[in-house]
Amino acid sequence: MNIAVLVSGGVDSSVALRLLQQQGHNVTAFYLKIWLEDELAYLGDCPWQEDLAYVQAVCAQAGVSLEVVSLQKEYFEHVVAYAIAEVKAGRTPNPDIFCNKMIKFGLFMAYIDTQYPGKFDFIATGHYAQVIKDTNHYLLKQAPDAIKDQSYFLSYLSQQQLARLMFPIGHLCKQEVRELAQQFDLPNKVRKDSQGICFLGKLKFNDFLKHYLGERTGDKIEYETGKKLGEHKGFWFHTIGQRQGSGLGGGPWYVVDKDTTRNIVYFSRTYYDVDKKRNSLRVGDLQWFAGSAPTTDRLSVKLRHGPHKHACSIQTEGNELVVTLDADDQGIAPGQIAAFYQDDICIGAGIIKK
Repeated sequence: MNIAVLVSGGVDSSVALRLLQQQGHNVTAFYLKIWLEDELAYLGDCPWQEDLAYVQAVCAQAGVSLEVVSLQKEYFEHVVAYAIAEVKAGRTPNPDIFCNKMIKFGLFMAYIDTQYPGKFDFIATGHYAQVIKDTNHYLLKQAPDAIKDQSYFLSYLSQQQLARLMFPIGHLCKQEVRELAQQFDLPNKVRKDSQGICFLGKLKFNDFLKHYLGERTGDKIEYETGKKLGEHKGFWFHTIGQRQGSGLGGGPWYVVDKDTTRNIVYFSRTYYDVDKKRNSLRVGDLQWFAGSAPTTDRLSVKLRHGPHKHACSIQTEGNELVVTLDADDQGIAPGQIAAFYQDDICIGAGIIKK
């Protein structure tokens, strides 16, 4: 088969490329260059030159052709503008999820279909997830490595996107991928994994927010008493459930609410008290891989990337789901993606409304 492989310069995508090549597929490597890496270079180390150098070395070693595709303008319009708008509205965005949906498996898929009509059967990446096919649909299965599993980041894709994706390392654990990197003697075999939000690279999220939203002094208010505790530099620097960075003594203090109109952030020291139930959420903009909601009312759900899933019950109300968790979660925030699972199969996702 002819496969377009998205390579990032990291070990995972490099091993994915070499595995496909080893299996006899005809692979072409593509590196996506996004706007942010140039736009905010002044804020710190800009990693794309280093990433591309590793990509070029890996492709040269494998004898694989490489094309650099610039989607900087499109990235701003579809991912960065979304993230800024969500933060300004007081919500918690998921830019990595929308990068996958709109850029990697959206605009890039359209690009190769336009530039190379009929050539590529699949797009492959180094994601830790697995695509499986039931009778009529493609579904997303978790990787066996619960810590590295990235099904959450892929949960908002469409059926059409999922049908054309391959994840060659999705059945492996991270240690196995590292061992393969050594066996292939990859130029980046000892390179450390990237951390944080993918579209920021090494940049800090607060620096990104400051660049686009600036600073505006507002009040820190104790939620229960209305007492002023201090001042902050903008509600957009705080998210519901946040503990770090309160700047307040006598804590721990947690962000429990925000008033975006008056630029107020509400804090509480009793965030985890038993009387504060946080086990219910409403989810909209639903997307199911099978095309319709499951028939069962018992599922599990991830509210963020990581190994933990909540058991939950669901009830349909109009075009939304009312989700009741079996246990409290202190970090539920509007704007987050809720990804739903049946056992280890991700069946779809939606956006938390409240």
